[in-house]
Amino acid sequence: MKVSDILRVKGGGTLFTINPFDPLADAVKTMSDHDIGSLVVMEHGDLAGMLTFREVIQAITRNGGAIGDFTVRSAMDDHPLTCSPDTELDEVRRMMLESHARYMPVIGNRQLQGVISFYDVAKTVVDSQNFENKMLKAYIRDWPEGTEPESDTETVKL
Repeated sequence: MKVSDILRVKGGGTLFTINPFDPLADAVKTMSDHDIGSLVVMEHGDLAGMLTFREVIQAITRNGGAIGDFTVRSAMDDHPLTCSPDTELDEVRRMMLESHARYMPVIGNRQLQGVISFYDVAKTVVDSQNFENKMLKAYIRDWPEGTEPESDTETVKL
């Protein structure tokens, strides 16, 4: 399974972006208003970074508990992990786990295609496993009559 499969299932929801020179307070308000955990930071049409609740909390802590006059640039991760639509799901899981990343921008053809979250990845894995379990149960339930092994130790002759 690939990242493009996750994006297709996830649908074309709104992708929230912000400029690195915008006030951090505006970013926090956008994240709160839309109940999202990250914003993609774009500058001149290119990915400049990621801002997640983790970076916001760290910036507020550095400033003694206040947002102050911080800009998005002062808090954002300016080297976020990215993937392409062709990246395999197992590779994305490994990358996210190793770096403790909760959100990953998807870049294809030098353009932002979307953002996947750790939740999106986990849901895809669970859905895939549930589908596989249903198929196996259906296969077992439809086992042809009279072909069951007589014992657990029966061998098949080739």
